Amino acid sequence: MLTFRDITMADHDLILPMVQDFYQGDAVLHPVDPEILERSFRDAADPQEPLLRGLLIEMDGQPAGYLYISQCYSAEVGGRCIFLEEIYLAPAFRGRGLGGEILAWIERQYPTARRFRLEVNDINQNAIRLYQKAGYQYLRYEQMVIDKIK
Repeated sequence: MLTFRDITMADHDLILPMVQDFYQGDAVLHPVDPEILERSFRDAADPQEPLLRGLLIEMDGQPAGYLYISQCYSAEVGGRCIFLEEIYLAPAFRGRGLGGEILAWIERQYPTARRFRLEVNDINQNAIRLYQKAGYQYLRYEQMVIDKIK
């Protein structure tokens, strides 16, 4: 059975290897400083951080993956937007239909959200198929960023 629970600081040694695997896989096209991954984990595990939530995914009591979810207001849809920052399943749990269950669970957790948003790149075709099957569509924008990291 698939279950979810909020991560805590005690999950550091369980979650961080999965985060590192996520950032070395097809989901991410550029390197990210390990210090940023540490800071993001701390924020995701902090119940006082209102914008980022980290969850451990378990299958039959075994760690299967993790989620990072953030929230914002989207003027484009006139309401809350849930950004699926990171969805990670360990290789042993992939290809078992869990992705669709995870996406459905997230939508149930945020019933007032007007939009669910995620990023995907063309190299990650398995993820694209999963998201399209769940009803996600491409929203074409080019992103521009300026990082103010100190």
